[in-house]
Amino acid sequence: MHWLAAEELRSALWGGLEIAVIDAREQGAFSAEHLFWGSCVPLSHLETLAADLLPRYDVAVVVLDETGAPGGVGERAWRRLTDLGWSDVSVLAGGIAGWPGERYSGVNVPSKAFGEWVEQQEHTPHLTATELARRQAAGDNLVVLDSRPMREFRAMSIPGGVDCPGAELVYRYQDAAPDPATTIVVNCAGRTRSIIGAQSLRNAGIANPVFALEHGTMGWELAGLTLAHGETTHAPAPSAVGLDAAKAAAARVAARFQITTVDGLRVRSWLADPKRSTFVFDVRSPEEFAASPVAGIRHAPGGQIVQAADEYIGVLGSRVVLADEGSLVRATMTASWLAQLGRYEVYVASLTALTDLPSPAVSTLTLPTDVPTVSADALPANATVVDLADSLRYRRGHIPGAMWAVRARLDQVDAKAPVVLTSPDGQLACLAWADAEALWPGTAVLAGGTAGWSVAGRELDVGLGNPTTTTDDVWYKPYDAQDEAVARRRMQEYLTWEVALLEQIARDELVSFRRF
Repeated sequence: MHWLAAEELRSALWGGLEIAVIDAREQGAFSAEHLFWGSCVPLSHLETLAADLLPRYDVAVVVLDETGAPGGVGERAWRRLTDLGWSDVSVLAGGIAGWPGERYSGVNVPSKAFGEWVEQQEHTPHLTATELARRQAAGDNLVVLDSRPMREFRAMSIPGGVDCPGAELVYRYQDAAPDPATTIVVNCAGRTRSIIGAQSLRNAGIANPVFALEHGTMGWELAGLTLAHGETTHAPAPSAVGLDAAKAAAARVAARFQITTVDGLRVRSWLADPKRSTFVFDVRSPEEFAASPVAGIRHAPGGQIVQAADEYIGVLGSRVVLADEGSLVRATMTASWLAQLGRYEVYVASLTALTDLPSPAVSTLTLPTDVPTVSADALPANATVVDLADSLRYRRGHIPGAMWAVRARLDQVDAKAPVVLTSPDGQLACLAWADAEALWPGTAVLAGGTAGWSVAGRELDVGLGNPTTTTDDVWYKPYDAQDEAVARRRMQEYLTWEVALLEQIARDELVSFRRF
């Protein structure tokens, strides 16, 4: 095993060559303190994430954990990646504790810090929640466009708002606000997608006055205003006039941010290049992607890939191709932001040109086939059920009496045979079976996972009934708090954290964004 010194990693990050920085700790632990350019790939889920994030087996990968101690999750992740076929994997000596530079809390930090930087550089105007509510009550000519996916919009939204995820804003704005005198207010849950969405419209040069809603739905709630729930109104698909306006707007953005369109031949040659990593994403809406997916292309709705670039692109210095239908409006808008992030080569391509793509160099996840299973109906009455769902999903529903565990910490589970593993759909339980079998001979996996239990008509319990370890497996959002006072406090802390990122990156010599 190769240990990489912190200074060697700093030099590699400075150099701009391809490199993947993989933090193997659970997401909650990662969120407490991590490197700016690191991607969270927990050991517990490594097989399910690595193929998408690391599309070339010989890309340079640096794995880290808390301290870099022998036998830690960093070394275990190194071993697993090596066994899966990656050939250039190192472990960061000293881990995050020994890192001499800035350390960051939270998740999706590159995207969050970038949003704050954009607001500072572009002077993106904003409205407070109180001012928006006043203007709505006065009947002002305005529309609220929510830049989040429908799932988030449905959960909570600004009253009267319309869902229009980030990359869709320029694509659909003309039909959502055909009167150029209509003020457009863009919101999200917090800050980043509000800022990026509003600035997308401003960069596109549209005539309407455009504002970001300061602090999004959190700011609305903290101002004592009432959110709507269960809304499903979506911005309309562009009309012929709307599409022409969107194309013209996107052309202005492409010129300013030097966005290049490439053909299928070029993309196919890149995917066959053994020396560079190339990611290809379909940025269309979920409905369009589901109706006509293209083989070999991952779905990454435009607004979300900007919001969480580290969850989609695991290799710094890689090529990124964003694919869209013929107008390329959404791909162009998304590319303009990834180009400013500055750590990728970004291009756009038409989906119709991307046929017959070569098979990925890295194999997709293959589940073991020799895992013994047991059905819900045949579950022994004396079985110890060990649930590997994340702690949030376990709280929402688990098999009565099941113990909650983290896959990477099975050795902390005090279980008595016979043991039956479960997870939401059973896949993670199958991946964890070999480790569990070494601890508890005769272990089986629940067929169909916890979902199979529910399909069989059986009840689930709620709450954190039988934890075996700390609940640092996931990052808990402010809205995840059950107590209203706690949720409000966490909202304020979160917003304060976002704003403070700007000051922190100013101290970090490894962080720079590209200004056009």
